[in-house]
Amino acid sequence: MTHDKEKTEKKYREGVIMVTARGGGYVDSGDPVLGEIKIEPSLVGTTLNGDVVRVLVYGKKDRDGRTTGEVVAVLSRPKETFVATLRQEEGIYFAKPQNPRIHVDFIIPEKHRGGARAGDKAVVRIIKWSDPKKNPLGSVEEVIGKAGVHETEMRAILRDKGFAIAFPDEVEAAAEKVHKEYPVRFREEEKTRRDFRTTLTFTIDPDDAKDFDDALSFRNLGENLFEVGIHIADVSFFVEEGSVLDQEAVRRGTSIYLVDRTIPMLPEVLSNDLASLKQDEDRLVFSAVFEMDRDGIIKKRWFGRSIIRSAKRFTYAGAQEALDTKKGVCAEALATLDAIALKIRAKRAAEGALTFEQEEIKFELDATGKPVRVFKKERLETMKLIEDFMILANSEVASFASGKDKAVEQTFIYRVHDLPDEERIAELMRMLAVLGYKVPKKNAEVTHSVLNELLKAVGEEHRQLVETATVQSMAKAIYSTRNIGHFGLSLKYYTHFTSPIRRYPDLAVHRLLAVYLKGGRVPEEDLHKYEAISRFSSQLEVVAQDAERMSVKLKQAEYMSRYIGGIREGTITGMTERGFFVRENETLAEGLVHLRDLKDDYYVLDNTSFRITGTRRKKTYTLGDTVRIKIKSVDLERRLIDYTLA
Repeated sequence: MTHDKEKTEKKYREGVIMVTARGGGYVDSGDPVLGEIKIEPSLVGTTLNGDVVRVLVYGKKDRDGRTTGEVVAVLSRPKETFVATLRQEEGIYFAKPQNPRIHVDFIIPEKHRGGARAGDKAVVRIIKWSDPKKNPLGSVEEVIGKAGVHETEMRAILRDKGFAIAFPDEVEAAAEKVHKEYPVRFREEEKTRRDFRTTLTFTIDPDDAKDFDDALSFRNLGENLFEVGIHIADVSFFVEEGSVLDQEAVRRGTSIYLVDRTIPMLPEVLSNDLASLKQDEDRLVFSAVFEMDRDGIIKKRWFGRSIIRSAKRFTYAGAQEALDTKKGVCAEALATLDAIALKIRAKRAAEGALTFEQEEIKFELDATGKPVRVFKKERLETMKLIEDFMILANSEVASFASGKDKAVEQTFIYRVHDLPDEERIAELMRMLAVLGYKVPKKNAEVTHSVLNELLKAVGEEHRQLVETATVQSMAKAIYSTRNIGHFGLSLKYYTHFTSPIRRYPDLAVHRLLAVYLKGGRVPEEDLHKYEAISRFSSQLEVVAQDAERMSVKLKQAEYMSRYIGGIREGTITGMTERGFFVRENETLAEGLVHLRDLKDDYYVLDNTSFRITGTRRKKTYTLGDTVRIKIKSVDLERRLIDYTLA
């Protein structure tokens, strides 16, 4: 009996399937010997991307030495609704999912069409799929709008990721009640909070920011000592744990930033009003206040609830102008804060913090949402200044919480960043070697200092490519109650304290910090609650970032579709057997140059050297090469761009 059981356990594996656009799939076996199990398209059964499946593992491997198998059962289907575009063929309605990994179209019976018409985008629920030789049946749950229209496409991105757009009525009503009661509650808070209203305080944010959740205060104490306050909107005052507002914030987990809008975690009456640190208005905050010298050495620190009144709402550009011209009421404070920030930054760099200057883009949209201009964001010193002080507050709060006692250390939400994956780092080293840079010997430990030295040595022509590859080789930063430190920042203690308007873990950190400051302790049985918050928030963060990337890719594709046939310059960023990817230098829009379009030779990929080489003329295209490209075609539905060489 035991022998049979072992045999069965070896034969079957369970896991989440990743389905490709061509209909095949891969399942992580969880076994280092078996590795990833490859499933041919004819053997995925009634499986959709992300399903939990049972796989029969074959004894034979494919020609590349990969384990093969077939899906024998769908154990659970975590996602049952999909955004899809409807079309009609011979009186039958089909829905083509927006996600290219959903490899089959749904048939929509007339009684389940819900008023949707051909050309509409809709949220479709799978209702039956028992035969892999037939299309699954679906039901329209919500008509989003006409495909191709800006508003439809933005809403479709959000709905496909499962994000709610509008707040439920009861949540809006709860927020209005908080707003109505605020004046009376504020007067009570005035009696107990530390008052910073006479201390010079200001906010620095993007020019299109709607909420201001952090402010800096500054006071010259004399004798080379300065009081620097990092004041964060006290969202925990407005959102009571377990309330309707809190439950909705947990579900949302994060605010989402698409190219043209923000989907807030909290109703706007809170996020854009009461909890937003507006200029010339009294606001309740949770503060981290430091007495420090010009070298950024902290002499004293204080955490607690307080009141501020911002004297100035700066944009990054406005603060930069004040810093450069040394004019205005905040100029002296900005100059001193910047001098301190530079010292803090240098100290972090000396301790191994990795610094990336990755390019980001912004869009200028017309009245219909069409992109009329794409431009790179300028990286200003004032942006770095704010980052430096936010990192300082986050690390000091985490250090304080961890220093209370062992029970507290284990009942706290950290922002952790694990060591890089060895295989990915090896791949990065191989890429750097191909680009002509000197890399450590094989099996040598790749430390912070080694990575920093490598990044410093990279020439400007390869900087973006290498920094992107380095970020991709890193583990993903996540939330956790188990502190393992933050590799990227080279910090032993780190948390997220500075954005409770838009990140739920920050709100939870505020609550925990309030308990510890009063000398209290969180019951040990609540540890699982904070670990659940950490895991769920980490998952939501990934999905939100994916939605944000999708909105950027859509607008890049839309912009490039206006210039079909146009000639541009770009950099080769990746290679596959089908061709090589090129990132256009101005818009950063990535597209594929198909090998079939290279008519002068027959080209073959060499994975080991990141090169594609012609078999007769030996012409090569290598990762990092600058090439002239022509925009060949754009698929807006799939957000894909094809280039040819000019």
